[in-house]
Amino acid sequence: MRRAATIAVTLIALGAFGVGAYQLAPSSAPPSAGWRETAWPFPRDGWPAGRAFRCEGGACDGAELYLRAKRGFCNCESGVADDDEVDRVADIDLITPRFTAAAQGEVVHVGELRGRARRYDLAIHDGAGRAAVGVALSRRCDLFVAVAQGRGDAGAMQHAALAFLKTREMRTWMTAALDGN
Repeated sequence: MRRAATIAVTLIALGAFGVGAYQLAPSSAPPSAGWRETAWPFPRDGWPAGRAFRCEGGACDGAELYLRAKRGFCNCESGVADDDEVDRVADIDLITPRFTAAAQGEVVHVGELRGRARRYDLAIHDGAGRAAVGVALSRRCDLFVAVAQGRGDAGAMQHAALAFLKTREMRTWMTAALDGN
């Protein structure tokens, strides 16, 4: 009887260890659409830090993507209504205060979130020009912002960033961030 109890306890412990190891192990699948998470590179400001990613390969190779929620920041009735609002809220100024809009914005949707995306030209301190895309999405009175920037084509970066945001993993995280979790 004692031997059977010892075997049962051992099997339960090994099973729990195996489940825990499986859940904590890094995925063997490549990062979604080539995006690999990096550290949040910006100093603290009035909003919580977000998540940062770098694209490795494909049309967005070398692009960086910064994401974060801004709870209680959006117009509750109209959401992100125009390009001026994207210019104000999309965190482009975290990269450089010297940016200019390269085109009119466009309406975008990511799951239940609705908003606008706009392309920019950036003047970086090292003299290198870069392109960026600012995305501002709203849900009720909350805002979710994303900025993709890099040396590549802004259209390709926008396509890759929005495709990444539309993955189930990212939509789940965005919802949790907007819910304060």
